[in-house]
Amino acid sequence: MARKIKIPNEHLKRYARDEHKRKQNMRNKRKYYLIVCEGEATEPNYFEGLKQGLPKGVLTSYQIDIEGTGRNTQSLIDEAIRLKTEYEKNTTRSVDDLWVVFDRDSFDANDFNNAINRCAASKPVIKCAWSNEAFELWYLLHFHYYQNGMNRQQYQGLIEDNLRPFLGQEYQYEKNSKEMYDLLNEYGSIDVAIRNAERLAENYEGRQDYTEHNPCTMVFKLVEELFNLK
Repeated sequence: MARKIKIPNEHLKRYARDEHKRKQNMRNKRKYYLIVCEGEATEPNYFEGLKQGLPKGVLTSYQIDIEGTGRNTQSLIDEAIRLKTEYEKNTTRSVDDLWVVFDRDSFDANDFNNAINRCAASKPVIKCAWSNEAFELWYLLHFHYYQNGMNRQQYQGLIEDNLRPFLGQEYQYEKNSKEMYDLLNEYGSIDVAIRNAERLAENYEGRQDYTEHNPCTMVFKLVEELFNLK
């Protein structure tokens, strides 16, 4: 029977300290994304699904936190800045990328336009994944290119039309569903959605009258950035 080698206690303690320091350094080097959403469930549930679909190695190198606030336009930006400041105050790390996600809905045109311009003028820039008229436009673009302006009720009906061939005629869209990312990923195409969203954005290139950009969504920019993480 081989003699068991006893490792000195001080060596074990030093190893434990070194290992703790190594893990701490790895955590501190992780790039940090903070995504602050207007909706309390719809958008956060979608991005949580997307986050879980990223390769495991990405989540080792990047921290991605998603917050749903129930706030909109200007108040959403205020809350995003507050959350960023609070996080950086309570930790030794900085937020590398701050995103806000909000819709046009029926909010005042000036509020919507000013919120987008405020993001672009912020130092550092707050990245803005806005949609006109609603986040659900991003869902529809997984299936087809839509270039006519729509309201929220029309979005719901078209989502159901696109998914019922796969899920049955009884399927009804649930706004706060936790399954939307998986459903869209299985039956639609994120690559198609990105291409369709880019086509819509090109229709309004150079224009800053964002309330008139209907339909249009910049969600593709955030999705594309997350999928390009290495």
